[in-house]
Amino acid sequence: MSCANNAHQEQKLVISVVNVKTDMIKHQNFGVLEMAFVAMHKPCPRCGGSDPCGINDNGSAKCFSCGEYIPDYKAEMEGREPVVTELKTYKQNTMNTSEGEFNELKTRNISAVTAKKYGVKSVLNSKGEDVIHSYPYYVANEIGGYKVREPNKTFSWKGTSQGCGLFGEQLFRDEGGKYITITEGECDAMAAYELAGSKWPVVSLKNGAAGATKDIKNSIEFLEKYEKIIIAFDNDTPGKEAARKVAKLFTPGKAKILSLPEGFKDPNDMLRQGKHRQYMDCWWEAKTYTPSGVLNASDIFSKYNDRPKKESIPYPWTGLNEKLYGLRKGELVTLTGGTGLGKSSITREIEHWLVKQTKDNVGIIALEEDYFKTVDCLMSIEANARLYIDHVRESFDQGKINEIGKMLFKDKRVWIHSHLGANDVDEIFSKLRYMIIGCDCQWIIVDHLHMLLSASAEGDERRTIDTIMHRLRSIVEETGAGMILVSHLRRMEGNRAHENGVEVNLSHLRGSQSIAQLSDCVIALERNQQSEDAREASTTHVRVLKSRYTGDVGMATHLLYDKDTGRLTEVELEEEDELTEDIL
Repeated sequence: MSCANNAHQEQKLVISVVNVKTDMIKHQNFGVLEMAFVAMHKPCPRCGGSDPCGINDNGSAKCFSCGEYIPDYKAEMEGREPVVTELKTYKQNTMNTSEGEFNELKTRNISAVTAKKYGVKSVLNSKGEDVIHSYPYYVANEIGGYKVREPNKTFSWKGTSQGCGLFGEQLFRDEGGKYITITEGECDAMAAYELAGSKWPVVSLKNGAAGATKDIKNSIEFLEKYEKIIIAFDNDTPGKEAARKVAKLFTPGKAKILSLPEGFKDPNDMLRQGKHRQYMDCWWEAKTYTPSGVLNASDIFSKYNDRPKKESIPYPWTGLNEKLYGLRKGELVTLTGGTGLGKSSITREIEHWLVKQTKDNVGIIALEEDYFKTVDCLMSIEANARLYIDHVRESFDQGKINEIGKMLFKDKRVWIHSHLGANDVDEIFSKLRYMIIGCDCQWIIVDHLHMLLSASAEGDERRTIDTIMHRLRSIVEETGAGMILVSHLRRMEGNRAHENGVEVNLSHLRGSQSIAQLSDCVIALERNQQSEDAREASTTHVRVLKSRYTGDVGMATHLLYDKDTGRLTEVELEEEDELTEDIL
């Protein structure tokens, strides 16, 4: 833009005339300003911020948080329709490059050499203080406009900011190289340049943290020429948030976020206090940005020996403990097997075991039975008798039944899902979360996955299982609860069937590979329930198909079902040998 040719062009603008004088230095040196703030740190009616607005003397406002221009600030704050005022005609003098001088910016401790390099001119008052700065912004190699800093940290634009690059970008546009630093403000850029011994390029945003993402996107091609990009934004919440957002825009591994020491707001603050060495220490130690949840091992090694110990709760059976080293919170264990092979019996034994062996709350979601049946089964294990069968329960004295119930449920640690025959998958997940968060259940048993599937409205079984498994996995990760999930096996082809003792592998899981992929542990049950040998037909073989914790898989133990008590007993080694001989 040619400033001289347009020096006295008549334009109709809604602008404010500033007649303020600063020690006899007239603002007319800079022409008529586009706006002049008469009040700062006011609440914003648009974004709800408590103090981001500057109020202009014509009643309009600018929010430096959301970036909104508010034509009638008072009307919006009061909930009224804005008042439309008559446009006035003013003479506008665009900024002339000869106005002001390349002075030392004493209030900022920035040398005249650096100010001249960045093209920053200033006007001094009678005390020699730089009361007004003009920061040039370029479109390619031509000045597009000036950002003018007034006393009391108010800003205006002369010319235009449209199409302009970052402050200082024109100085380093053709360089590229190893390092470039980005700051929030112009004085911070010049300060960072001096703090680093004027060795490496430094640029700044046009519009502070609020406009950081937009400013960086407009100059991304220029910035990506550098090997490392150090982001040195202000040491406050908006600055830190903006730094993370900006870092995501660059090629992974390029962006490094500089953390200033406590007590320093920005690079200019450190320059004014002569903290060159401290700044460079922070500069060299700036950490490469990694997405949330991705950490460098060197950063966390100091906590290695002090990390929380993950407690293991033993299973009721020695063989499983030797393979798996017990149950742990924050893990998803899937128990699977063919129809009628003892999944429910083993699940109930584990439920009862957790109630008796821990002080944790236990949540049970049994979708194929009502809550009376769930209570019956838990009490049956406590009583060593099948109380879920009417005549067995009725053979017990009522006082004994009450005693068993009080012993088992006295601490109010067992929570049971009462579905009353009506199931909706979202409702079940809502209750599942409530059990963990609201009832503080640290162990959850879900029996079974395919009932959740039938509760879903989706028609694609594999896709639905994927969705459900991801939701279950997410809850485990989010809450740290331990979860035991019961799952079915798919039907075998031909005459082979799991009910005849077929060895189970992960591919037999019904519906989706996500069951195996998202489970920390998969335990399969095998039994030949059709065997003519009664002992063989009553013995369940427990095989570990997956163990993320130990990696130990294979046959774990053998459990013999007692029809009189309904309990499962781990078969000792000698009995296993006898059992093998019988089977053979």
